Amino acid sequence: MRWEQSSTFDWTPAISNLESKKKAAALIARRIKAGDVIGIGSGSTVLVAIQEIAARIRSEKLEFLGIPTSYETELACRRFGIRCASLLEYRPDWAFDGADEIDPEGNLIKGRGGALFSEKLVGAAAARFIIIADRSKLVARLGQSFPIPVEVHPPAARWAEHQIRRLGATEIRVRSAVGKDGPVFTEHRNIILDVKFSEIGPSLERDLKSICGVIESGLFWGYRPEILVGD
Repeated sequence: MRWEQSSTFDWTPAISNLESKKKAAALIARRIKAGDVIGIGSGSTVLVAIQEIAARIRSEKLEFLGIPTSYETELACRRFGIRCASLLEYRPDWAFDGADEIDPEGNLIKGRGGALFSEKLVGAAAARFIIIADRSKLVARLGQSFPIPVEVHPPAARWAEHQIRRLGATEIRVRSAVGKDGPVFTEHRNIILDVKFSEIGPSLERDLKSICGVIESGLFWGYRPEILVGD
């Protein structure tokens, strides 16, 4: 017996720049073909896209598989009728996601929602990677509005902080939780350090990842995704 439709998972607060995000979401929804395997990112723009895709599922009986990058995304997919799979079963034909910042060369900062490891894994595995965003995410240089999230194994926190400072970090903060005491813990049971640099260059993603205890960073440098801006 299937559960009746519920509002249990209506956890998202008011979405900023909603009309622009709806336009970007509509562009993504139109690209899906029957039989596709699609990596589905995380965040408010992706949630809007999932709702647009659900409308196609209802009207066209469209069948495809989604590989979600977070529990949040999986809950939304299942609520709106998107069948889910995993990277253990399929490689995505393409993947889409949002971003926190996008520079003129298509380099990104992602991970404000805390799912950066899975987002990068699914995006890297996909044959094609698409970023959907509103115009507020376009910046002249990375780091203007957001720090770089760095996911760290908890026992390595002090060592990682020490090594990150050696790379030139100007500020490092452990991301604090809202609604509970202490830090945010990711779905992989790690913490997030939000790190600011005065300059962000091509080698920084590699340098961060080379620190023992760092699981992943939210810096996406040189991936060259296709960028779809809603307006």
